[in-house]
Amino acid sequence: MTTPSDTQSLILSRAATRPGNLALPLPEGLVGAAAKMVVGKMIARGWLEEVEASSSRGEPMWRETGDGHGTTLIATEAGLEAIGIEPVAASAVARVRKARPKAKPAETPEDTDTAKPVAIRAGTKQAQIIAMLQRPEGATVAEIVAATSWQAHTARGAISGALKKKLGLPIAAEKVEGRGTVYKLP
Repeated sequence: MTTPSDTQSLILSRAATRPGNLALPLPEGLVGAAAKMVVGKMIARGWLEEVEASSSRGEPMWRETGDGHGTTLIATEAGLEAIGIEPVAASAVARVRKARPKAKPAETPEDTDTAKPVAIRAGTKQAQIIAMLQRPEGATVAEIVAATSWQAHTARGAISGALKKKLGLPIAAEKVEGRGTVYKLP
């Protein structure tokens, strides 16, 4: 597998923090022919995908198609995996972000460019919890505690803070007789 360059890694890590995994805006100074070359290589490697831009969501345009529409760039699961985001987590994050009805635009371009990348590395406890929540039976706090060796309050904090708030995953909680509260990712 090809390793992304520093510029490509920056584009992908910023995309991982944005709603819908949007790769735009590109880093400051990357314009013109250089931008086309970098983006072209990333599309060829399957790390970025060109999709129709949604003007109702305020998505930035990469290029115009000539018929009054435009396209934007999104990071693919392969692109997120190339920077170390586990495929299970990448698919969960990508699926949830695609399902969001409307993305809140950043206040200024600086807000978007200074956002810390969300990197879910393979083999981490966070990735392990996401995999547990994606199972059809979901997971209880007790099961997460057993798998991670965390305290119960740490497991609950990870669900509400890191997964729900930081990553924006729609974790559903349901009371199940005999098990207690079961958390699931749809």
